[in-house]
Amino acid sequence: MGIATINPATGETLKTFEPLTDSEIEAKLQQAQLAFEQYRKTTFSQRAEWLNQAGAIFESDRDRFANIMTTEMGKTFKSARAEVEKCALGCRFYAERAAEFLADVPVSTDATQSFLRYQPLGAILAIMPWNFPFWQVVRFAAPTLMAGNVGLLKHASNVPQCALALEEIFQRAGFPKGVFQTLLVSSDFIPAIIADVRVKAATLTGSEGAGASLAVAAGKQIKKTVLELGGSDPYIVLESADLEAAVETAVTARTQNNGQSCIAAKRFIVVEACADEFEKRLVEKFLALKVGDPMNLETDIGPMATPDIVEELSHQVQECVKMGARVLTGGKPWSDRPGNYYPPTIVADIPPGTPADNEEFFGPVALLFRVADIDEAIQKANAIPFGLGASAWTTVETERDRLIEELEAGAVFINGLVKSDPRLPFGGIKRSGYGRELGIQGIHEFVNIKTVWVK
Repeated sequence: MGIATINPATGETLKTFEPLTDSEIEAKLQQAQLAFEQYRKTTFSQRAEWLNQAGAIFESDRDRFANIMTTEMGKTFKSARAEVEKCALGCRFYAERAAEFLADVPVSTDATQSFLRYQPLGAILAIMPWNFPFWQVVRFAAPTLMAGNVGLLKHASNVPQCALALEEIFQRAGFPKGVFQTLLVSSDFIPAIIADVRVKAATLTGSEGAGASLAVAAGKQIKKTVLELGGSDPYIVLESADLEAAVETAVTARTQNNGQSCIAAKRFIVVEACADEFEKRLVEKFLALKVGDPMNLETDIGPMATPDIVEELSHQVQECVKMGARVLTGGKPWSDRPGNYYPPTIVADIPPGTPADNEEFFGPVALLFRVADIDEAIQKANAIPFGLGASAWTTVETERDRLIEELEAGAVFINGLVKSDPRLPFGGIKRSGYGRELGIQGIHEFVNIKTVWVK
């Protein structure tokens, strides 16, 4: 696939881009190295001034950036606006807290003085996905730049205008030339870039395959990686749950971002005692969702980002059906209109051995499972290769404690949907990746934690 803006609502190719040549890539890598040598000497207060200005630009040009996102990957315009606002929040969070997060940490030892000092590494390569094309980048860039590193962005090939807009934002904010650069290249160039001595580490948000490839390439160079990969998050509803709130939140948790989110709830695991009512209400709310033009503020679900996603979703659902599952609503792509549309879908009575057991459904497809009790719910939730997030609904304290302790996930949200928050670390276990973004843990991923001992 080339580097191009293809409107997923119409299928129209709006703009194509020439990838960088070898000499242009070399020039950008050299610029990053030269920039780092000076940028690492800047103060936290100076970096914070630039990052706060970036936040102000996100807010002042919110609708322009939201329009680019909707045009390139199809998320609703109202959700794109919210994403831009979240970027401003992320910038301000690290502008305010980085100096505290990276301050020397005294340690009592047999030395006259001993402490930890956090120092930047250099150029960090970020390989980012299309589904949150601004926020995913900012949650890498804000802590990385505040730590004194410089950033190199290799964005998904279907959101080149988002990638270029992000570079523009950091330049307009006042960051020195070369501190944040976009690399319009295909994935084929990643091994050579990560092998370059000027690139010190890499982070990737994306598929298992992409994460494994980066880990192999970086491992050969003994370079650190952070991987945030796929998820098939469980959404557990126990008998004591506030059912109306659980159903209402379930709709948002499954259909946010047109269902294309790694932390979207995907497997709805409901105890038999309330399963009939939960299913009935969920179907009613799915049928009421408005699917269509993502620029229309009344639209709940826009198109999938690419035709391949529609094809894969359709294949996964039909495989479940062939093995005995039942479709309660939706289940087939819309073929009577242009664009990559797949309707909100609920699949129930899913037998063992289907794609629902080991694959991520990256679109508005809710997989509904019935279980006898909390024991079976936890067992079902954990019986998946992924471990990103989990949402669970109960008002019983002992059940809550068990869910927190026993669910195998990087995050557990009780009586709420799983979401990212600059104040909280974000990441997964198992095949959902390793390392953390956001919070104090996120800014510590790409620094040298130097031990200092003085006598």
